[in-house]
Amino acid sequence: MGNVLDGLAGIVGDDKVTAKEEDLLRYAVDQAPVTDFQLPLAVVFPESVADVQAVVRSCAAAGIAIVPRGAGTGVSGGAHATRNSIILSLERMDRILAINADDETAVVEPGVVNAVLNEAVAPYGLMYAPDPASFRSSTIGGNVATNAGGLRCAKYGVTRDSVLALDVVLADGSLIHTGHQTFKGVAGYDLTGLLVGSEGTLGIVVGVTVRLKYLPQEVHTIAAFYPDFRSAAAGVLAVGKARVQPAIMELLDGGTLAQLDDLYGSDLRARGRSLLLVQTDGFGAAAEADVVRRVLQAGGATVTTEASAEAERLVELRRHSRGAEVDDEYRVGEDVAVPRSRLVDYVAALESMAAQYQVQLKVVAHAGDGNLHPTFWIERQADAVDPDAMERLQSALDHSITEALAVGGTITGEHGVGQYKLRWLGQEQPEAVRELQRRIKDLFDPSGILNPGKAI
Repeated sequence: MGNVLDGLAGIVGDDKVTAKEEDLLRYAVDQAPVTDFQLPLAVVFPESVADVQAVVRSCAAAGIAIVPRGAGTGVSGGAHATRNSIILSLERMDRILAINADDETAVVEPGVVNAVLNEAVAPYGLMYAPDPASFRSSTIGGNVATNAGGLRCAKYGVTRDSVLALDVVLADGSLIHTGHQTFKGVAGYDLTGLLVGSEGTLGIVVGVTVRLKYLPQEVHTIAAFYPDFRSAAAGVLAVGKARVQPAIMELLDGGTLAQLDDLYGSDLRARGRSLLLVQTDGFGAAAEADVVRRVLQAGGATVTTEASAEAERLVELRRHSRGAEVDDEYRVGEDVAVPRSRLVDYVAALESMAAQYQVQLKVVAHAGDGNLHPTFWIERQADAVDPDAMERLQSALDHSITEALAVGGTITGEHGVGQYKLRWLGQEQPEAVRELQRRIKDLFDPSGILNPGKAI
């Protein structure tokens, strides 16, 4: 241990390395359930590309694994420490290197927080479109690692759709640049697209060139309350059939509304059993909102035209709709996506599962692209774990994954596989595909030191 610390401190400086127990404990995990708790050997805080390269070369020579980390807001265990590893926290690499308003691009370091980038480009009438619920704390590097989505992804796409180029440190410490500064470019294989969503297993992102979008001049928010969740899910399809493309289309069930009321003193549950929150933007926002309002009313919704303050509050409540709890052995949340045409069927199946396994259920969804976040839980026992209840909880979770795949879905829409979802990956991807991915991993990282045991 001492040799590791001394070596790293000698490379990047004493102030960029820590092995204090409280620091190791803090950086050992992200927000996902822990299946194999390991303390890292050290936490390293590089402040430059040269620092990252030096640390990677040192760890490669010593056979020490490297776990890259952003803000630690991930919920799949992608930033959990593994055996004989260091945590490489990129939070100090937080500079916005360039904003090119005419080109509608920006170049940032990986530790730049999503909200900070948006604040910086707003004066130019621009925005960075991906907006995960954790946008006030999650970093661009972390968003790139998991190909994060967010509320606006129905209209503007996920992180991969906004990344033009990457600067990446490979497993031997060398630095490469992938992609281009232009919106179009098809020279060679799309290594940028491959690296986005690779969860730090192929290289360490140290620079990101992002494409910016126009900041909407007008935004309209519509709250549609329904008597049940299935009717609300049907409303999503109705909006699609009207050929309107909302920027945000979020779905909250009754359990979520009740929890939000308890936490924030709102009265959502009194207004309906489910909420479909739709936001249109741009110069046509008002006209699109009128169409959405008519379609949802025709489907049985109680539709309100919200004042600006209330609209912003509803969107903000949605961002907090996973609740204050962190997933653990008593509470498990998921990140499946299904074809939008199967939303109603899948929601019905989830409700049946909750009854079958005698567990609690709440569901929020990026309904515009079929990405659901169902959460199952059982009451925490004060003195002991109920083995039967724990088994029922895990059975419900496994069943929800199996059912999502059966209707043409995926085990993760935006959170990544990380460490936690590896147990289901084989159900979605055949062995031939997984073997090809392992060969790609071996090509990029022949010694297997980059975030081992994650993603594939």
